[in-house]
Amino acid sequence: MNKESRIKIMIVDDDKEFLEEVQEMLTLSGYDITVVPDGALALQMMPVVRPRIVLLDLKMTPKSGFQVASELRNTQHMKDTGIIAMTGFFTEKEHTFLMKLCGIRTCILKPIKPLDLIAKIEFELGEKSATPRDTISWN
Repeated sequence: MNKESRIKIMIVDDDKEFLEEVQEMLTLSGYDITVVPDGALALQMMPVVRPRIVLLDLKMTPKSGFQVASELRNTQHMKDTGIIAMTGFFTEKEHTFLMKLCGIRTCILKPIKPLDLIAKIEFELGEKSATPRDTISWN
């Protein structure tokens, strides 16, 4: 599959090591990946990259993932972009309430299991069976 036809995903996280691991995993799974180390830069890059899905860490500075998601939802050309929140900090009760406030429907808890992440991505893309296909095996 050529780069132009692959689904674009932006990963926004301030943990460089985590970014590299998830980028490699999703690239090997056939996605076109852009990594961004902070929320403010991600918002600047969104109109250029135009990802279908944004994997968004919730606890970042200077802009939190909640702030980024809220701004995306209020930007006309980006309001339908799928957002999958990622957190290892917030409890389920905390992040569920905050996610609803900023229009995030899906969250995955860190540490992330590769097949769970791919299933979340496929679900967000509308592939409701959420069965990973054409992906490498992760043991």
